[in-house]
Amino acid sequence: MAGEGKTKQGSGWLSVLVDYGPLLVFFLTYRYFAPAEPEPIGEVAAVIKGTLAFMATAVVALGVSKWRLGKVSPMLMFSTALIVGFGTLTVFFGDPTFVQLKPTIIYLALGLALLVGWKIGKPLLKFLLEAAFDGLSDQGWLKLSRNWGVFFLALAGLNEFLRWYLDFGDWLAAKLWVFLPISFLFTFSQIPMLLKHGLSVEGVDEETHNPPPS
Repeated sequence: MAGEGKTKQGSGWLSVLVDYGPLLVFFLTYRYFAPAEPEPIGEVAAVIKGTLAFMATAVVALGVSKWRLGKVSPMLMFSTALIVGFGTLTVFFGDPTFVQLKPTIIYLALGLALLVGWKIGKPLLKFLLEAAFDGLSDQGWLKLSRNWGVFFLALAGLNEFLRWYLDFGDWLAAKLWVFLPISFLFTFSQIPMLLKHGLSVEGVDEETHNPPPS
């Protein structure tokens, strides 16, 4: 049983790495190649190199998820498809706007889908997370879907605000140092509600290590 717990915990952190590793690689690659002084051609070149690294790492993360976790979540497939699609547009046109729009599209699509599912009584988050939270009732799944739906729409608005008011480097830093922390804080804020709706202790561990990707 102890070994099973360790495996579960390791898998949880591997899931986080699969979800956020490509973004970290993008950030580090862009920062490494970005010019010290503002210079349009150098900025575009750094964005393109970061995008190529982003795309390659996203595909690798997809393979690692299948190899080490034995599955590829629908959310990861959706996100990887958008990374490759919008990354290709970024490289082809040399315009970082395509990379910046990707999170907004993901947040809007997920937020609207979850809220529509909640409205018609279908907890779509249960499908996206593959029923990972042991013991959670259907009512709990519905509330979780509703709450994450609203949160994703808020993230879409925040991403658009930051995209308009920050330069690319600062926007990219915000993806790591703003979006990631508030997503984990929101995840922890849901635990009391989930416990009231039957989530087990093992489910709490799954929730904290495997929040819906943001």
